[in-house]
Amino acid sequence: MAVTLADVIEVLDDAYPPHLAESWDSVGLVCGDPTSVVQQVVYTVDVTDAVVDDAIASGADLIVAHHPLLLKGVDTVAADTAKGSVIHRLIKADCALFTAHTNADSADPGVSDALAEALGVIDTRPLDPIPSPAHDKWVVFVPTADSAAVRQALFDAGAGQIGDYTEASWQSAGLGQFRPGPDAHPTLGVLGEVHTEAEDRIEVVAPKVARAQLLSALRHAHPYEEPAFDVFESAALPSCTGLGRIGKLPKPMTLAEFTDVVRDALPDTTWGVRAAGNPEATVSVVAMCGGAGDSFLATVARTDADVYVTSDLRHHPVDEHLRAGGPAVIDTAHWASEFPWCEQARRVVDAAFGDTDGWSSRVTEVRTDPWTL
Repeated sequence: MAVTLADVIEVLDDAYPPHLAESWDSVGLVCGDPTSVVQQVVYTVDVTDAVVDDAIASGADLIVAHHPLLLKGVDTVAADTAKGSVIHRLIKADCALFTAHTNADSADPGVSDALAEALGVIDTRPLDPIPSPAHDKWVVFVPTADSAAVRQALFDAGAGQIGDYTEASWQSAGLGQFRPGPDAHPTLGVLGEVHTEAEDRIEVVAPKVARAQLLSALRHAHPYEEPAFDVFESAALPSCTGLGRIGKLPKPMTLAEFTDVVRDALPDTTWGVRAAGNPEATVSVVAMCGGAGDSFLATVARTDADVYVTSDLRHHPVDEHLRAGGPAVIDTAHWASEFPWCEQARRVVDAAFGDTDGWSSRVTEVRTDPWTL
């Protein structure tokens, strides 16, 4: 069966959910026909002319990039503009372009997980976790004879999803009691008399934003004039998604030794790898953020990290960080710290389509680091 661009996008969006992208970001399909067939995919950090040359020459149907080609406001893609010429060449070659940027940064696994894997850091968690979506737990009491219908109505209204599982619920049997008042119109029982009824307690979870539709569905499906139910708002717990990662090394080493590990694990660059801190200090807990991460220096300082690995660090922020007692830092080239993600993304898509006849994928060998000397 042929794999379409839409099929590939579905896999990428599942791995790197667009809702995780920062509000200022631009992610997703840049150009290409979702109905077109995809057989050859090239992965890159940046969409440069050289990358496009490489992809088109090899007959690629799709480029998957980390950095957006069109990030800031664009009012023209004319062929005589730098970025417009790239778009024109891709369209003429029938080569699509897809971007996963800050959504790939925050995904689980994402850019910083790929960096952690390259550096041998284990047992990682987000440095800046995104709270799990707000959920409610609904507890509904319903006559046993009607419990199946009410439960299904709750499912149809959006309740009962836990991760990859749907129609999840808990049910137990009990005995309900009530006395209908003089103005009541009871489905069961007699006015003024105590009535007992075999009832089920149904528990489901549902997104907080679905309260209105859940309440409407419950009142419509429940046989009682006044259904008995409770809604409990769940605590906002940390999730496995978020920017950066912090973990530990399998065995401690000195800062000098770990700096060598970083240098050997990442591609060589003119920028190089540099460290700030006591070279003989012991490193066991490692914080990291693929790409520019100086905004997390204060966050890292509040953790038990011994060293922070990121990119694009500047003199004054690092100096002030160390003066304030923060952990050592290791600075790498921006491109180098994000490059391991390309292989991660390739594995994600190949897991879905790698066995398809004619399928091929590769990480470009074109270096898109802008620094040359």
